[in-house]
Amino acid sequence: MSRRASPAHSPFAGKEWRGWRHFRISTSYSLMRLPRSIHRILSATALWLALSTAAAHAIDPPYHEQMERLAEIMGSLYFLQPLCQPGPEDWREQMAELINLDQPDDDRRQRLAGAFNGGYSAYARLYRICTVSAAAALTRLLMEAEKTAREIHSRYAE
Repeated sequence: MSRRASPAHSPFAGKEWRGWRHFRISTSYSLMRLPRSIHRILSATALWLALSTAAAHAIDPPYHEQMERLAEIMGSLYFLQPLCQPGPEDWREQMAELINLDQPDDDRRQRLAGAFNGGYSAYARLYRICTVSAAAALTRLLMEAEKTAREIHSRYAE
């Protein structure tokens, strides 16, 4: 049996309701009042995170986002093409060659490999056999890969 507080023991007992604008919460329970040491630690952590992410993005070449998208597409193709149109292309090998030609640092290399693996696993979760939608996705991805590769080459090739 639940026990309810009687109206006489309520903190609002005997007070008339005057609307929400008269309702105030005591500032002694404010969540914004943190000890200075915790406040300093949180501020230092936020500053460190801001500087560390800014440094990581500063070293990326201007075409890195497109390269990540191309890696994701190639991972998807690595899964879909043997499923729907077995051919001589080895998308994993081509991705490895592309990474070696780009000569990225370890962080970028891991991000590119992660994008490739993400593209692979995205389609691996959806398809076990070649369906009409898988074949359509394969065609669309082949066209997007060609377009992205041409764009990167025409803009950034030396």
